[in-house]
Amino acid sequence: MTTIADPKAPRAPRPGPGRRVTRGNLELASWVFMRVSGVVLVILIFGHLFVNLVAGGGVKAIDFAFVAGKWADLRWRVWDLLMLWLAMVHGTNGLRTIINDYAEKSATRLWLKVLLAASAILVVVLGTLVIFTFDPCPVGAAAGTLPSFCPAP
Repeated sequence: MTTIADPKAPRAPRPGPGRRVTRGNLELASWVFMRVSGVVLVILIFGHLFVNLVAGGGVKAIDFAFVAGKWADLRWRVWDLLMLWLAMVHGTNGLRTIINDYAEKSATRLWLKVLLAASAILVVVLGTLVIFTFDPCPVGAAAGTLPSFCPAP
């Protein structure tokens, strides 16, 4: 028979005075977010793959003009932005959980989480800047590489 303090029962609650189990904590919200964002990401990613690979003519058709034509529509920018943000937050949350599970020292856990947060913020900021500052008709580009809606140089 195992007791609460038995090391063979790692999932048992820690003993302590007045310890109560609550359901409104960060870990529960994190768990729910991972499930919901996972479903939304599957929809976003398969939609992205279908448009780019099936409806778009395959990998050989993806070039600057294809991306420029797609991102000329604000809906596709928002789609890709949502995919970027959700993927980064979902992945960061997953890695945070792994860090919590496997980093034994508090200082190591703290620095790994700081590095994780900094890299996630950097990728989200740079990705957002690329999506919203992308110019589909750059000055000085060769006419053959520009989408059809760009004015002739």
